[in-house]
Amino acid sequence: MTDQTQAPDPQTYLQQWGHEPAVELLKRMLLIRAFEEKAEELYALGKLHGTMHLSIGQEASAVGASFALKRGDYLLNHHRGHGHCLAWGSDVDLMMAEFLGKATGYCRGRGGSMHIANIEANNLGANGIVGGGIPIAVGVGLSIKMRQTDQVVIVIFGDGAANEGAFHESLNMASIWDLPIIFYCENNQYAMSMPVRRAINIEHISQRACSYGIPGVTVDGNDLFAVYQAVKDAAERARAGRGPTLVEAVTYRWRGHSKSDRQAYRKREEVKAWQKKDPIRRYAQALALDDQELENLRAQARERIEQALAFAESSPEPEVSTILEGIYA
Repeated sequence: MTDQTQAPDPQTYLQQWGHEPAVELLKRMLLIRAFEEKAEELYALGKLHGTMHLSIGQEASAVGASFALKRGDYLLNHHRGHGHCLAWGSDVDLMMAEFLGKATGYCRGRGGSMHIANIEANNLGANGIVGGGIPIAVGVGLSIKMRQTDQVVIVIFGDGAANEGAFHESLNMASIWDLPIIFYCENNQYAMSMPVRRAINIEHISQRACSYGIPGVTVDGNDLFAVYQAVKDAAERARAGRGPTLVEAVTYRWRGHSKSDRQAYRKREEVKAWQKKDPIRRYAQALALDDQELENLRAQARERIEQALAFAESSPEPEVSTILEGIYA
């Protein structure tokens, strides 16, 4: 059955988590925002190899989902994945180094923006292929089931990927084998320039879950509490051996699909309307922080990003002699 959950009461969660852990979630969102803003600046300065895909405006989706999972669970990511990598607890120094293609990065400079991974933390990496991580999650889920652990895997993809054949094949296989997978769709309204309302003929992407006999739920992706609860419920179901869940988080990307995107397909008024739903300010209000307190935390996040940039820029480029290393496991 597909469900669009009601907005949860923030105070219930804040009492459970405690003040300091709750503030740490805000700090993580601010760190993601600062990383993305610096990434955009570095691109404009010509310091980045290739393109990139920013997730500014989607921070609650990343942090809420990661916070609902346990250490030892697995993450598979998509091309708009800087935020999820940081939400997973990655070292921002190594993230920035990888982003700039330096030898000190997580993938020794080979992954760059779209393929950052942190295998030691079970972050199995982002994927430049639309929907490419979804069938991989089925393999990871099967591995978990065969090893009989209580781990789960969350695979993150966009609304465009939900129209790929790999999405449907993977949900079907995960369903019939009861695999411990959270299929997490970040519906940010556009697959490149294609609006989701023109690409599907149903109200919610999560409704597709019923075709495969698994639960589907749609939540406000800008509400950290709603995201947390939906992913937590899906994880508990998976750990109990009851199979996968399709979670759709409705959110919005403030920037274009990539840096080559001229955004002629949407109006400025639409972007501004979504910016008023800023997940960071919304969460800060739930914490009862005033504007000055929020700005102080924002300044701390930006300072941390400057430190990471200094580390990355002082790091060496990969040696040409190592170009064939790491090609095979």
